Order: sequence, then structure tokens, then C-alpha cells
Amino acid sequence: MSQTTAGRVEDLFITDRESAPMQSVASVMALAGQGLEGDRYGSKRGTFSDSENKPVEPEQQITLIEAEAIEGAQHEYEIELAPIQSRRNVLTRGVALNHLVGREFKVGHEVVLRGIRLCEPCGHLEKLTREGVRKSLIHRGGLRAEIVRGGMIHRGDPIAGA
Repeated sequence: MSQTTAGRVEDLFITDRESAPMQSVASVMALAGQGLEGDRYGSKRGTFSDSENKPVEPEQQITLIEAEAIEGAQHEYEIELAPIQSRRNVLTRGVALNHLVGREFKVGHEVVLRGIRLCEPCGHLEKLTREGVRKSLIHRGGLRAEIVRGGMIHRGDPIAGA
């Protein structure tokens, strides 16, 4: 894993239950193999969560989206979408998230994530926001990742190894 800084965390969003509005937080604890403390998927209360008896799926532990992708969608499709409405946990800047599928990278000083797959927009996201959001974010809807090593993530943290 390269230690070159490729970008940074611009904002962090969590919510404690499915379909509830996301909240911006200055920092959040990433729990290895579980998810983000206080977030719906880490507590198995997300829209797509499995049974409480099963471990949290790696692809549900944390999601990231590029600020540039949201800005591009707004410009190209004339869609008004605030970053918090993307329902992703980490808003990044300066990172090509699509290139991180199958790769490990570091967020902040402690956290190591592994990109699992793209986080393509779904009908649920469009239902919670507005028509056209799904189309505007295809192939730039972010990244689903596994938390390999936990720790604190702070707004402004560097993202390395990307």
C-alpha cells in the first residue's frame, strides 16, 4: 500500500436507522469488520441489513463518494443534490474511488479500508431524494468498502494509498 496522499475526507455522514436523514459529524469511530459507530449498517438497522444474527457484510461497513462526482452530476444533469443526500458515509475530494475496488487504502492515521465494489445508485436513493438522481450518479455513485483496521476518522483526514 503506497503512502502517497491522494486526497482527503471532506465530510462524514451517519444515521442511526434506515431512511432517516443523515447527520454530518466531525469524526466517527470505524469498527473493523462491523461498520461506523452510530451508523445504521454498523448496528444492523439499515434498509439492506441482513438478520441481526449474521455479521455485517463487508460491503455494508462503510461507503464513500467523491465530492467531484456530486458536483459533476449537478452540472451535467442539473440535479440539486447536497452531498449529505447521497447517503454515503464519507465525502472525499481528490480520490478516484472507482480505482480502489479490490485495493486497500488508509484513511486518516489508523483506519485501513478495502474497496469491495462500486456503490451504484439505487431506486431507494432516488425515492429519498428526487427523480433523476439515479441516472446522474451511475458509475460515480461511490465505493462500498470493508473496514480492515478500525480507528477514528476525522473531517480533513488524508486518504493514502489511493
